[in-house]
Amino acid sequence: MKSLAILAVALLAPLSALATDATPPSPAMQWQADPKTVFEAHDVALADFQWIARPVVVFADTPADPRFQQQMALLAARADELAERDVVILTDTDPTALSDARQHLRPRGFMLALLAKDGTVALRKPFPWDVRELTRAIDKMPLREQEIRDRHAAPD
Repeated sequence: MKSLAILAVALLAPLSALATDATPPSPAMQWQADPKTVFEAHDVALADFQWIARPVVVFADTPADPRFQQQMALLAARADELAERDVVILTDTDPTALSDARQHLRPRGFMLALLAKDGTVALRKPFPWDVRELTRAIDKMPLREQEIRDRHAAPD
C-alpha cells in the first residue's frame, strides 16, 4: 500500500509541475523580465504593479491620435531612464474596452497619467510630456528619494 502512495505521488508531481508551467507569467513578472515592455491596459490591472513599478498610462481615443504617437515616441527614445526608475508603460487607445486603468483614471481623449508605486495618481497631463519632465517628477517622489539614498548607502 505504501508503494502505491509513493507511486501516485511520483506520477502526480510532474503533472502538477506541468500545470504551473502552463500558466502565463503575471504582468509584473513579465515587466521585471523586460522593463521596456509596453502593456495594453486592457490586459492588466493597475494593482498588478502596486509596490513594484510606477505605471505611466497613455490614453487616446485611437492609436492614430498624433499626441499618442508623439508621446509613445518620446517614451521609447529614453526607455532606459524610465526603466531605471521602475516605470512600466501602459497604453489604452480603446475607450469602449473600459480597462481597469480607464475606469480608475477616467480620461477624456488624450491623457498621460503617472502613478506612484503605492497606486496614487502623481500627475495627469492632457498633452505629451517629455521623459526629462517625467523623470524629474518621479525623482521628487518620497519613495524614489528613499530608493536613491538606499542605492548610495549600499556597499558595492
